[in-house]
Amino acid sequence: MLFKDVIGQREVKQHLVEMVQHNRLSHALLFLGKEGSGALPLAMAFSQYVTLLPNLSRQNVAEASLFGEPVEIKLPATPDAADAWMEAQAAFSKAQGLVHPDIHYAYPVIPKKPGTPPLSVDYIAEWREFIQQLPYGNVYDWLQAIDAENKQGNITAQECNDIIRKLNLKSFESGYKTLVLWMPEYLGKEGNKLLKLIEEPPPDTLFILVAESESAILSTILSRCQLVRVPALDSSDMETALVQRAACTADQAKSLANIAAGNYREALHLLQHADEDFGSLLKDWLNATLRNQPIAQVKLIEEIARLGREKGKQFLRYFTHLIEQAVRLEVMGGEQKALLLNAMSVSEQDFTQRLNKAVSLEQKEAVATELDKAAYYIERNANAKILFHALTIRIFHIVKNNVVVVL
Repeated sequence: MLFKDVIGQREVKQHLVEMVQHNRLSHALLFLGKEGSGALPLAMAFSQYVTLLPNLSRQNVAEASLFGEPVEIKLPATPDAADAWMEAQAAFSKAQGLVHPDIHYAYPVIPKKPGTPPLSVDYIAEWREFIQQLPYGNVYDWLQAIDAENKQGNITAQECNDIIRKLNLKSFESGYKTLVLWMPEYLGKEGNKLLKLIEEPPPDTLFILVAESESAILSTILSRCQLVRVPALDSSDMETALVQRAACTADQAKSLANIAAGNYREALHLLQHADEDFGSLLKDWLNATLRNQPIAQVKLIEEIARLGREKGKQFLRYFTHLIEQAVRLEVMGGEQKALLLNAMSVSEQDFTQRLNKAVSLEQKEAVATELDKAAYYIERNANAKILFHALTIRIFHIVKNNVVVVL
């Protein structure tokens, strides 16, 4: 993967290239970024770049030329130059195809066969396909790709032993041996097996950990890594990517980027379900809820439950987005408010303005909290009918003291 394959993140890319150029590269890096920010593809591009470079322990050292004059190794100074440098290397096709012998990968997996330890190497073919098709996917996408169904993926003690074994081998082709460990949150206490290796690694070894939640990582591992923060994607970068990579129209890309809030994976999922008329269903459900119409509520809850898990999550995310827009409209004024309204569709403008009449700021915050909880439980296979019945009751009690305005 090249730096140009990673959406946006110009400042982070430049920082990474300069770390190498100025010989400030730590032996252990932690790429920390929320889902859909591009932390994993960025780490993949960087691991490929470092592995294809000459031995970094000898970089910027004068080497003898054919006639004995010293030659200084000059490293790329920009991400574009780094991409051009990588493409010119003989081993580029191996790194690009995720078959380079000096780049190793570890990620949450399940046992390949009953009674066997779960090892990443057993799923390397699936990993290559996953990175090619869903580089911005999350752990749920990955576990579905390996047919884990409802099983919990893990990075086990056996996996840690395999990492130690591989990184203690000599490099085959490159000056560096590189490990990309995705989701160290799944290590658990077994991660302590890697502490000595991370603290005192073999020569010319680079650890790259890629995580979403800093608090879920073992503090002993966290303290041994140089942190690289990967922010949420800029809306303009996401819009451009959606138009160029997902064949969106400019208006559709703008709307998706606003809803996804820096999460490219979320934007792609929203695009996949763009034909769903969530607006009408949401209005009907809220009207039945606010008017306390039990028969209509039951009918609409059954319709929502039939959406399935992924579409149910998108439905909740759409409602949360509208609440966020309503809050912005309530607190903004003047030119900012006008710009926000201009970025919204007519139906979104109408919905949010009516929502602001029906529900106070504090109540909108409470409803958004309940929506987040519901999405969390849907992700974990909660019964959709029971969940949406409970959510309907909670929303009614949140807004029951307000004046009901028909949406």
